[in-house]
Amino acid sequence: MGICWSNKIKAESPANTGAVVGSKNVSRDANESSGASRGSTSSVSHTQRSEDAILQSCDVKSFTFNELRLATRNFRPDSVLGEGGFGLVFKGWIDEQTLKAARPGTGMIIAVKRLNQESLQGHREWLAEINYLGQLHHPHLLKLIGYCLEDEHRLLVYEFMARGSVENHLFRRGTYFQPLSWSLRMKVALDAAKGLAFLHGLEPQVIYRDFKASNILLDTNYNAKVSDFGLARDGPTGGKSYVSTRVMGTFGYAAPEYLATGHLTTKSDVYSFGVVLLEILSGQRVIDKNRPMGQHNLVEWAKPYLTNKRRVFRVIDTRLEGQYSLEQAQKVATLALQCIALEPKVRPNMNEIVQSLEQLQDTKSTRRKAKDRQSSCGNPQPVATKPSRTTNYPRPSASPLYE
Repeated sequence: MGICWSNKIKAESPANTGAVVGSKNVSRDANESSGASRGSTSSVSHTQRSEDAILQSCDVKSFTFNELRLATRNFRPDSVLGEGGFGLVFKGWIDEQTLKAARPGTGMIIAVKRLNQESLQGHREWLAEINYLGQLHHPHLLKLIGYCLEDEHRLLVYEFMARGSVENHLFRRGTYFQPLSWSLRMKVALDAAKGLAFLHGLEPQVIYRDFKASNILLDTNYNAKVSDFGLARDGPTGGKSYVSTRVMGTFGYAAPEYLATGHLTTKSDVYSFGVVLLEILSGQRVIDKNRPMGQHNLVEWAKPYLTNKRRVFRVIDTRLEGQYSLEQAQKVATLALQCIALEPKVRPNMNEIVQSLEQLQDTKSTRRKAKDRQSSCGNPQPVATKPSRTTNYPRPSASPLYE
């Protein structure tokens, strides 16, 4: 298994904007200001910077093309992990200490994203990734190890995320990807929320702008990390409440007020998070034309059920039956509904979302401890039992796509 970048959905925005929603049409200039913080939310002065300044200030390694060619076995087809609008992603190996190319199966596994030379906007997104991930460090942001800028070659080197994207675990059916359990889904939601909260807490804020299930990657222990910062940009400064920008992102996830006006705020990310939370809850894609009429758009279809305590189960993934309580389901449904509110001011901020999800985790932990104490009191004498072989979650089988 490994990293995956899915193809981006494109859709025309409302006529009054004349824009196109397509996450491979980045609207930030190459010298746009950076949202930089080295592992903390301390304030950092931001100025418009040139490409050279961005590359010189980033805290990652500059690889040669030959080093990455050796690390990926000459970009062999059987090393491909996935493909997106940016280009192909290859699996490779480097030495953990020297970061030099290593033999396959030795050293540290990496994911190498290679820019498709025919991509018109690829260089800007490539630079945006370095601009942000080259300086921002957080447990729930994907780690950028390095980059390559040599002649016409543009590559990015990331840590390898062994379990791939959340999108695969939610929507793929079959033996390769087992459905995520309720507890793991709530963990993923909390991890991703912490990543966005970190970005929104910087000065100036960083607005991610393309939050979706395919951009949340999982490591071996199901720790979630936000990836793909090609569309990220700095938030408003100088007393302004929003940033005016071309409308870009992925259809179904972009906030309605952003689509209508091009005004971008952190609440735009909150809306996108609410959509993903709804996907996590339901196990369904936000847009799916294969569903019955009236259910193509998950947000529009689910809203009436989210407000009704008796009907909320119509939305929840049937594969989760017996794994959650009525109270938990209602709280997650309510949180999702708040995030996708049409009025941005009504939506919670990401810190409030983190607190809500943490409370869900605390409630579950408290109930488990109480149940354990009750079982202990009811059975004062130790009872011999067979060793338990149950696990919290069945690990997915190996996939031919994700080695």
